[in-house]
Amino acid sequence: MQKPLVAPLLASLLMALVSVNAQAQSVYRIVGPDGKVTFSDRPPADASAQPTRTVNTGPAAANATLPLELRQVTTRFPVTLYTGSDCAPCNSARNLLTSRGVPFTERTVSTNEDIAALQRLSGNSSLPFGTIGGQQLAGFSDTEWTQYLDAAGYPKQSQLPATYRAPAPSPLVAIKAAEPASATAPAPSSRAAAQRTRPPAPVNEGPTPSNPAGIRF
Repeated sequence: MQKPLVAPLLASLLMALVSVNAQAQSVYRIVGPDGKVTFSDRPPADASAQPTRTVNTGPAAANATLPLELRQVTTRFPVTLYTGSDCAPCNSARNLLTSRGVPFTERTVSTNEDIAALQRLSGNSSLPFGTIGGQQLAGFSDTEWTQYLDAAGYPKQSQLPATYRAPAPSPLVAIKAAEPASATAPAPSSRAAAQRTRPPAPVNEGPTPSNPAGIRF
């Protein structure tokens, strides 16, 4: 039976959520007096430099169109859902967030590297796994997830604008590009050329009156 959340539990939840720095990363495009353009994650200190605009990267770009109240909650307590294929509880967790209008980032767990990263993050490899700010949720319980979303301040009804587009799911561990083959082995054409330019092996002419043993140097 699901136990109701009591005041101390809610207080500890909010303390854990507030302790996480969940502000969206901003990149400033700065034009200096000489016209040189630089990029920085800090506002320009030089008054003569001109910050032309702030560029949001990652999930923050999708959150830029959210209503102010929802954007503030999302910034303070971002939601991340970790899912796997053929996982019915994962679908239930995703449906809850989607129907309630909670913006979230989805990370898929499918490779051994993903599983190892999930174990380091959560302490086990069970799915689904979710985070609301600094609060971790292992497995899925509609009642538990709803209580934590309420405590974080997410609206009970969707406030997502019609133009909102959720970020596409991405692997927990980024896929590395294949490294090019080693270039130490000579190409077939180079090997053939080396064979053509190699001097012929000396021919043993046998013993002669001046060299009875037939030795060549």
